[in-house]
Amino acid sequence: MSNSLIILCPILLILLIAGWLIRTRNDFVAKEIRVEEGLSGIEVALAKRYDLLTNLLQVTKGYIAYEKEILTKIVELRKGMTVEELNAANEEIDAFRSRLFAVVEGYPELRGSEVCIKLMHGIHDAEEHLQAARRLYNTNVTAYNTAIRVFPASLLAGGRQPKAFFSAEEKQHDAVSMTF
Repeated sequence: MSNSLIILCPILLILLIAGWLIRTRNDFVAKEIRVEEGLSGIEVALAKRYDLLTNLLQVTKGYIAYEKEILTKIVELRKGMTVEELNAANEEIDAFRSRLFAVVEGYPELRGSEVCIKLMHGIHDAEEHLQAARRLYNTNVTAYNTAIRVFPASLLAGGRQPKAFFSAEEKQHDAVSMTF
């Protein structure tokens, strides 16, 4: 009985270590996938916001002349980007949105339009969706970055690099006034 126990203990220890190695590696992969999924959610939210802003722009087009350069920039900003580029694009779209809302405010008949009101509510909802997508992405980045840094799992992290957080620019910390 004691000989079988002496043989069985190292085998069990090897199996436990192998199980831990496999689970840890799979956790890294799962966390990387969640980070990618979170980034995709941000891209979807930005596209939704872009579409709503474009629709609002089309409504206001009958009342005002819009800047072709701004529209072209927004189209370019929609293409696949890194997190840093998404941060910059987000800042530019926020600036465009603020200018567009300022123009809408200057046209009372447009501001009172039912279509315009619905679009502005839609933009507000899209902003909330974008915030939720950012939070989910940053939560997934936190879990991933923590997983590759904590001991002993960090020994298996290999060349995995920490992921960048999606962060708001300093001026985005100020409250945005949206009037309907």
